Amino acid sequence: MAFEPPQRLLRALGETRRSGPEGADEADAWLESLPELARRAVGLRELTVERVQAPGGRSSLVVLVRRADGTPAVLKLAPERARPESERAALAHWDGRGAVRLLDDDAHEASGDGGVLLLERLHPDVSVRSLPEAKALLEAAGTLRRLWVEPPAGPHFETVAERTGRQAEAMRATAADAGSGAEVRALVDAALAAREELLAGPPEARLLHGTFRQSKVLAAERVPWLAVGPDPVVGECAFDLARLVRDRVEDLIASPSGASITRRRIKRLAESLEVDQARLRGWTLFRAVESGVRAARVGRAQDAELLLEFAGWL
Repeated sequence: MAFEPPQRLLRALGETRRSGPEGADEADAWLESLPELARRAVGLRELTVERVQAPGGRSSLVVLVRRADGTPAVLKLAPERARPESERAALAHWDGRGAVRLLDDDAHEASGDGGVLLLERLHPDVSVRSLPEAKALLEAAGTLRRLWVEPPAGPHFETVAERTGRQAEAMRATAADAGSGAEVRALVDAALAAREELLAGPPEARLLHGTFRQSKVLAAERVPWLAVGPDPVVGECAFDLARLVRDRVEDLIASPSGASITRRRIKRLAESLEVDQARLRGWTLFRAVESGVRAARVGRAQDAELLLEFAGWL
């Protein structure tokens, strides 16, 4: 069958191209190699292809397949930029506790292809986001708590300090651009100051999902909900929880009481997961500003406006 990337993935790769010549070359090379990579991965694992999942993810091609014994599974193919080997190591360490289960280490070793993962099949069209907001936050937070474990001794995972350090440099460069307004520069300054203060005394170092939100929690058979699509990082739990605070940001912005709802959400999530409320607020500010600035940089003006307005409430 043809392994056609969904439009959502193509748009995301387009944003990668706009990040510079290196990103463009990598995106184009991966797209060109994708059909052969998929055929090789399917053949090596003796899989039967059902269909490409759409809209799918922003960083990988997701293919619904069946194994030789008829068991449903998911084949995930990702470029090196998406750090699939880091995802593999985290999923292996969690071993199905709170997260989707990794299935094929033997085939991976045989192929030597780090961009391919075979995963247990969840219900790809049913995320926790389908629940009413209060219930969705409760279920998502409970899933996230299960992932916060001691990192393994072997594989090296990027730290929160390392990841946010790269992001901070990009934020400074954007803020220094002549086209950036005073309000954006003030938000960037506040976010960078918060980061410096937070990194001075992190309370713990746990293996974190890294990009957790409601749409990353899918319905499953062996437990009600499991997390997918980590971009793992090692650091404090408040960093991981911060992305969940702004879930459904478009609804928050549309509400006349969005700012007060956000403050209550921070308090409720911090208390339920035993995270320091001030630290959660600080990381929520940094991550919202970073995402907003990045959205503006790649041309997603509406997303940028929503995220920076949200950040202004913090």
